[in-house]
Amino acid sequence: MTDCIEKPKYIDRRNSDCIKWDGLEEKFGDGNLVALWVADMDFAVPECVQEALHEYVNKGVIGYYNVPDEYFQAFINWEKERHSVDVDREIIRFSPGVVAGFNWLLRVVTVPTDNVLVMTPVYYPFYDAVENNGRKLTEFSLDNNSGRYSIDFDKLEKTIVKEDVRCMIFCSPHNPIGRVWEREELEQLMEICSMHGVFVISDEIHQDFVYDKEFTSLLSLNEDGRYNEILAVITAPSKTFNIAGAQNSFVMIPDEEVRRRWDSFTESIRVTSGNSFGYIAARAAYESGAPWLDGVKQEIYGNYNYVKETLEGALSEIVIAPLEGTYLMWIDLGAYVKPEEMKDFVQDRCRMAVDYGDWFRGMGTETCIRVNLATRRENIEEVVERIVANLA
Repeated sequence: MTDCIEKPKYIDRRNSDCIKWDGLEEKFGDGNLVALWVADMDFAVPECVQEALHEYVNKGVIGYYNVPDEYFQAFINWEKERHSVDVDREIIRFSPGVVAGFNWLLRVVTVPTDNVLVMTPVYYPFYDAVENNGRKLTEFSLDNNSGRYSIDFDKLEKTIVKEDVRCMIFCSPHNPIGRVWEREELEQLMEICSMHGVFVISDEIHQDFVYDKEFTSLLSLNEDGRYNEILAVITAPSKTFNIAGAQNSFVMIPDEEVRRRWDSFTESIRVTSGNSFGYIAARAAYESGAPWLDGVKQEIYGNYNYVKETLEGALSEIVIAPLEGTYLMWIDLGAYVKPEEMKDFVQDRCRMAVDYGDWFRGMGTETCIRVNLATRRENIEEVVERIVANLA
C-alpha cells in the first residue's frame, strides 16, 4: 500500500446520488444552486483508501468480516500521534456514525425524565436526539462577542442546578461556530459537571480540522480516571477523510459499568459491529492518510482566508466567526439582510445552498449561514462575488 501524497482532487459530484448536490431539489426546491451545505467534501478520498477498498473488492467475496487488531491500532496510533491522547483498546466501541452514537448513549446513561443540556447554536441532530428519545431539552446559549463564542461558566452552573441537568451533549470543536475550546475551558466544564453529576457526551468528530490551535480531547483530561463515570467521547474518520458513507465511528467509554450497559443495549438491537468497507477504509486512512489531510486543510483554510478577506473588505459590518476548527464557516449577514429576507437573498439572489442559522437554534442565528469550505475555490469565489454584488 502506498503512502497518500497526492494533492486533494476536486470531484464534480453531480449525478452521483450524493445528498449534497443531488438532494438540492428536495431540500431547497432548486437543483441549480452551488451546494455548500452538507458537511462532506468535494475532494476525492485518499489514494490509500481507494487502493485498500479496491484490493478488498477484487478478492471477489464480500462476506462476514473479522475485524483485525490493526484496525484498532491504527486509530490508537492516530490519537496518540495527532492529539497526544492515550486510548485503551478495551474502552472502544462501535457505532455506525457519531449521531447514532450519541443517540444510543442517551438511551444508556439517561432516563426519559432526565434533562439534557446542549449549547446553542449547535449541530441540529443534538436537539433531535434529545427530543426524539423522549428526554427533556435544556438549551444553553453561548455568549457571542462579534462572532467569537464563549461559555459563561457561572451561568452554566446555575442552569445545571436550576434545571437539574443529568446529561450534556457537548460539541468539540463546536459546529457551526468553529470554536476550538481551550484546555482551561474544558477543565472548568468537567469540574462543574463532575460536581453536579452531569454525564458528558463529547462529539469530537471535527478534531482533525484545527487551525493554529491545539485540540484537547476530553479523554486527555481523564488520564487519572477522575471522570470515568461521567464521560463518553465519540469521533470518526468520516469528516477527516471524507468517508461518511462508510459508516464507521469510535465510541470511547472509560467506565466499565457504562460499557456494560452500552454492550447490553447494542446487543439488544443486534448492532455491535459495522460493514467491512468502513473498517478497511478507516484503517487505511489512519495508517497512511495524514499527508492527504494536511493538503486538504491547507485548501480549506485558504478558502476561509479568501472569504474572510473579500467579504470584510467589501462589507464592513459583516460578522465572520474565526475559523479555529471544522471546515464550516459561520457568517452573520444581519447588518445587511433581514431574517424574513434570508431565503430570497441566499437562494434566489446568490444562488447558493447553505445551512441556515436558525436550523442550529440559539439567539441571533436567524441571519446567519453556515458555509461548507471543503470544495474548490471556484465554487467559493462564485458565491462570494454574488454576495458582494448584492450587498456592497
